[in-house]
Amino acid sequence: MRYVIGVDLGTSAVKTVLVNPQGMVVCEHSEAYPLSRPEPGWSEQNPEDWVQGTFSSLRRLMEKSGIDPSAVDGLSFSGQMHGLVLVDATGQVLRPAILWNDTRTTAECRKIEATLGAKLTEIARNRALEGFTLPKLLWVQSHEPEVLSQASLFLLPKDYVRYRLTGNYAMDYSDAAGTLLLDVGAKEWSAGIAGAFGLPLSLCPELVESFDLTGTLLPESAAACGLLPSTKVFAGGADNACGALGAGVLGEGKTMCSIGTSGVVLSYESNKDLNLEGKVHFFNHGEKDAYYIMGVTLAAGHSLTWFKETFAADQSFNELLQGVASIPAGSGGLLFTPYLVGERTPHPDATIRGSFIGMDSGHTLDHFTRAVLEGITFSLRESIEIVRESGKVITEVIAIGGGAKNETWLQMQADIFGADIVKLESEQGPAMGAAMLAAHGSGWFASLAECADAFIRRAEVYTPQPQQVETYNGLFGLYQEVYGQTRELNRSLAAYRK
Repeated sequence: MRYVIGVDLGTSAVKTVLVNPQGMVVCEHSEAYPLSRPEPGWSEQNPEDWVQGTFSSLRRLMEKSGIDPSAVDGLSFSGQMHGLVLVDATGQVLRPAILWNDTRTTAECRKIEATLGAKLTEIARNRALEGFTLPKLLWVQSHEPEVLSQASLFLLPKDYVRYRLTGNYAMDYSDAAGTLLLDVGAKEWSAGIAGAFGLPLSLCPELVESFDLTGTLLPESAAACGLLPSTKVFAGGADNACGALGAGVLGEGKTMCSIGTSGVVLSYESNKDLNLEGKVHFFNHGEKDAYYIMGVTLAAGHSLTWFKETFAADQSFNELLQGVASIPAGSGGLLFTPYLVGERTPHPDATIRGSFIGMDSGHTLDHFTRAVLEGITFSLRESIEIVRESGKVITEVIAIGGGAKNETWLQMQADIFGADIVKLESEQGPAMGAAMLAAHGSGWFASLAECADAFIRRAEVYTPQPQQVETYNGLFGLYQEVYGQTRELNRSLAAYRK
């Protein structure tokens, strides 16, 4: 029996999965690491924590599985997007990584917009948002020029970990698309964007396909991971691109909804010239010469986690959600907006904040819990509607992540989206996508589509219920009014959050 390994480098933990040629996960292991918030709105991590967490997770995976290391053909990565890692000429990290959910770069975003205007979305196909990498580079340029002057390269999180495993630098197109420095259609670094801000192109690493071989394990790294130095390491992809692979989103009409810390609606796109003017994200896929349209809710699962820890800390998630099915659609007139850390789609707004509207003394914990789930799902529907407006017909959505683990929430997604929701038999999300890249790169399958046919199996389909659909259509219209009516109030309240 042969195996491949998928490594999913997330924001709170790294997860490793061992997968056989039938797509079965025979073993998995996770290692958590800390997140630092040294200033309001800042979010940083120590890249060494990723490395040691990955080494430990791989070692424990091999120990738990008991397989011979010679049976592992290769490994690949899924990684949290946008995070800035700066290294010097010797590969040393120059400062803590600035993460995707860091919001310190509003001024830099405005500078990018003023400098580039419409050229930004023509080339990079995305708006300047605080989470992206270029604003982070400009923040370092402005606030820590001595750090940038020492920098030889910038990397994204998984690319730094892969460098530590192999000694080689590279970045795949799907992750590079989230930097705002890539000409997404041409698949090359944009000299025009970099030059507009005095950034040398030498800061940008070599570009590769997600399934390209990027080396084998350094002897010391192999020993730390419990693997052989001959183990092949493939480039990997952005977490959402890998999530799309793991959900089988590999052709026109394929759409997925992933609910983790953030929430994502992602639809396959083959037209490289499509320009949606930044209304949603447009990124390179893990599949060669393919793309995807994506909308993001910043605080999806995070909203539910915040709610549980704040109001039901003594309950498990399963206990918290038990009573949700008994509450009618609409939560008794209670509406929640999940803007706890700002929003991205369709409102790129770092200052907006969440709300409960319509509270009365008859509402119980179950009403509030259902309202949180509905608010998260309404936010994701806003992205689905933008994708539909681009000409896509969405009648079926593949659910992955935390939102795929609860039957009531799955049915709620079907009713709010107005589409069939597909639950997969074995849902591993981005980790499975990473394993698929390693399987295709290792020659197990001639294409990623062929790999998906072998690895991915449907378990259940949830169909929209007409009465519930009608109720939610009315509530969705009310939900859409909240942002505009509270935007200025939220900006005024921002001064009191410090």
